Order: sequence, then C-alpha cells, then structure tokens
Amino acid sequence: MLLNIKRIDVPPGQRVLLRDVTWQEFEIILDELGEHRAARIAYDRGVLEIMAPLPEHEFGKEIISDLIKALLEELDIEFLSLGSTTFKNQKMLQGIEPDQCFYIQNESKVRGKNKLDLEKDPPPDLALEIDVTSRTNPRIYESLKVPELWRFEKGKLQINVLRNGSYVESEQSTIFTNFPLSETIIQYLELSKTAGRNSAIRAFRRLLQERLQS
Repeated sequence: MLLNIKRIDVPPGQRVLLRDVTWQEFEIILDELGEHRAARIAYDRGVLEIMAPLPEHEFGKEIISDLIKALLEELDIEFLSLGSTTFKNQKMLQGIEPDQCFYIQNESKVRGKNKLDLEKDPPPDLALEIDVTSRTNPRIYESLKVPELWRFEKGKLQINVLRNGSYVESEQSTIFTNFPLSETIIQYLELSKTAGRNSAIRAFRRLLQERLQS
C-alpha cells in the first residue's frame, strides 16, 4: 500500500478514496505523506480520503481565516489557530484535517502543547471547511465533538452548531453571539477580491470597532 500511496498523484480539486485501511496503515500513510503537503485527509472507520485543493480554495480559506482572527483580536479573545492539523481519535477510528481550526474557549487547555491527543485533550472549538462538495464528512467532526463547523461553499457560509451530538445549521455562532457573521464574512471576502486583502481586513476591523463602541 505504501508504494501505491507514494505513486498517487491527486490533481487539484480531485480526491482519492482508499477503503479497508486499518488504523495502523492510516498512521503509516500520514508519516509517508508528511506534514508539508497541499493534500488534505479524512479517515472514517477504514475509509481514507485524500484531496488536493484548488487555488481558489486556498484563497477563500486564507481570507476567511484572517477575518476570524481579526474578529477575535478586536474582541480581545485569546485563541490558537492550528491550520490543517491532523486531529484523530484511535478509539473512534476517525481522523480529519480541517482547512483551518481555532481553539478559543479551550485555548488555555492546549496552550504550549506541541502535540494534541483527542483522547485526552479537547477538540478545537471551531473548524472551517472550504468547498465541501469535494471533501468533508461532518460525521467525523460530530464524533470528535467539535462544537462548531463552518462550511463555505458556492459563495455561502453555513454555520453548524453541535447540539445533542449532531450539527444543526444556525444563523448565529455560539462563539460570536452578537455578530451576523454568515453574511458579513462573505461581504468582506468579496471586498478583498476588488479592494485587496489589507483594505478588506481594515474595513472589517472598522466595522467591528463601530459595533463594539455602540
């Protein structure tokens, strides 16, 4: 299997599914793929998915991530962003790499840790997925008990909140209760395409500051 993994060339925007992959094989494959790669993985009870994102996928991920960071900074909330860190739980036989993720409420519990073990440590408070038609299994995030999953697809941002073990689409984030983010984030993402990234982030910060002052 390892030789086949090394030979796999996943074109941007495409995915490869491998079935009947044991947990031990999954761990070995992760080592073979290495950390510095564009491809993302998802593992669900023996099924391994490898996906290579499109360039526009990366653009959306970076801008939305920067807007979330700006929001957290303006609110003066400590956070830890871990990008596409591999989160896995052997007992559940599941693992996934979000496009971006944040520790917010649980930031202090993982602060300074070089490695995370979801059998002991809390999951990220917020996971972000881009272009979910090409990848993403919400069931994995539900099993790992990630409180919020934001899914950006076809120009829309969907906020999913974990309730009683399942995701429910919500108009508001439980983390940022006073902000209509599903529309505002997209507004400034679109602005970045015409005004530039820095101008869009500055305008977003001004909006936040005005709302906080009022």
